[in-house]
Amino acid sequence: MEHSDLITHKNGRQRKLAGATLLPDHVRDMDRGETSASEPEVEEEAAGLIRGSDSEDRRHRVRPGIRGELANVLLLLFLYVLQGIPLGLAGSIPLILQSKSVSYKDQAFFSFVFWPFSLKLFWAPLVDALYFSRFGRRKSWLVPTQYLLGLFMLYLSVTVNSLLQSEGGPKVLTLTAVFFMLAFLAATQDIAVDGWALTMLSRENVGYASTCNSVGQTAGYFLGNVLFLALESADFCNKYLRTEPKDTGIVTLSDFLFFWGIVFLVSTTLVAIIKRENEHGKGKRRVQEETQGVMETYKLLFSIIKMPTVFTFCVLLLTAKIGFSAADAVTGLKLVEAGVPKEQLALLAVPMVPLQILLPVIISKYTAGPRPLDVFYRAFPFRLLIGLEYALLVWWTPSAREEGGFPVYYYAIVLLSYAVHQVALYSMYVACMAFHAKVSDPLIGGTYMTLLNTVTNLGGNWPSTVALWMVDPLTSKECQGAVGQSCGSPDEAGLCVKEGGACVTTLDGYYVESVVCVVIGFAWWVWLGKKMRQLQEQSPAAWRCRAN
Repeated sequence: MEHSDLITHKNGRQRKLAGATLLPDHVRDMDRGETSASEPEVEEEAAGLIRGSDSEDRRHRVRPGIRGELANVLLLLFLYVLQGIPLGLAGSIPLILQSKSVSYKDQAFFSFVFWPFSLKLFWAPLVDALYFSRFGRRKSWLVPTQYLLGLFMLYLSVTVNSLLQSEGGPKVLTLTAVFFMLAFLAATQDIAVDGWALTMLSRENVGYASTCNSVGQTAGYFLGNVLFLALESADFCNKYLRTEPKDTGIVTLSDFLFFWGIVFLVSTTLVAIIKRENEHGKGKRRVQEETQGVMETYKLLFSIIKMPTVFTFCVLLLTAKIGFSAADAVTGLKLVEAGVPKEQLALLAVPMVPLQILLPVIISKYTAGPRPLDVFYRAFPFRLLIGLEYALLVWWTPSAREEGGFPVYYYAIVLLSYAVHQVALYSMYVACMAFHAKVSDPLIGGTYMTLLNTVTNLGGNWPSTVALWMVDPLTSKECQGAVGQSCGSPDEAGLCVKEGGACVTTLDGYYVESVVCVVIGFAWWVWLGKKMRQLQEQSPAAWRCRAN
């Protein structure tokens, strides 16, 4: 039971701080998620709260002998920090691309980078079942995966400047391919570390693994995203960290990638040589890992999905976030486009951390009963309305800009808007996690709950990608200053400028999307939202897998 309790909630949320503010939802769901990310990253906290209500987990809260395993706890924490670094870097790239005026179709293409953590369930059985027993079940995957992460970072440190600053604009296709591999490798490393935590710590202390996951991923994301964007910004460094202004920040993206590439290679070598996977502590009971064949696991997944209640619930999860996609995926990029410094948006993560900690604690009191999805249903329309408020915020931003930048009250309003958004987001997410725990068949809880969590994340990723993709087609522009010219395509826009005109936006596709998404969201809430609530009335037998 320890096995499923510890690994099932790590469904691949690309771990993100809640305040990596107004970034795409698929970065946070990293929804955050769901930060943006981006449901910041909520799963570990929510799942931890759910597990915290279990009597067995309560017994684990006071764990004797943790000092004897402090080295193992610190190693786990460090491995999760490493995992958060490439995720944070990937989350910073959309803001950098936006500052270089790439199209929203390019942003949509890059958003596929954030999909691996929402799909890792499909190759997790391979990581669990295939390994070299003499080297170690988890080290067989952890060591080569982290070496590849380090090598990819070193490769990027040499090539990233040319990819971002080429004559024809950033090479989004290559950037997407490389960062997709980084995210894929980080997701694979997550599977290996989650599994290793079960045997690295004794039964008395195994509950610390989830704490290491939550704290480590958060710290890693903070280093790779918030800290990097701040130190990379010339304006931030000149204002707060330097006495003599310079044209560049303290570090560049190339420097940052090179440093962490070396850290990955050195630390992985030390782990491979020094750390033995199957060592036994004195007088401490080790958790026995369950062993299941690859085909058996895939058959089990298929059996779960075929269940009518589970299939219906998965369809609802895959469509529930359509109404939030424009607000969550596009708003942050629109603010950068309007001139808000990307490092200032990232730094709004810091004051959001206490809210991240408190919200799940408060919300869990209302989701602990037999009908947790009632909270999900009630928070749904408020989150939709916040999406409209985001659109108003983007519309107002150019007017709020002053000669020296944006005033303090502007950032206060942005922070307040995001804080209100977090209340609705966490209410929905904690309620969803509580329902997952409630209906998951305890005999196969690991696979069952991981499936539901993976579908939840995927339900946030695909609408975000579509929302980014549709911004440009829904945007209307006209050529002013050049008779007979138009701006319907990049070529036509180039001719307009060549003839002495300028392309002016007459209708921003973001506002069209915001309204359409909210309308779709309310339609979902009225018809399908009630269907989701009714699933709570199903008997436990309706959720029990009858796989042979």
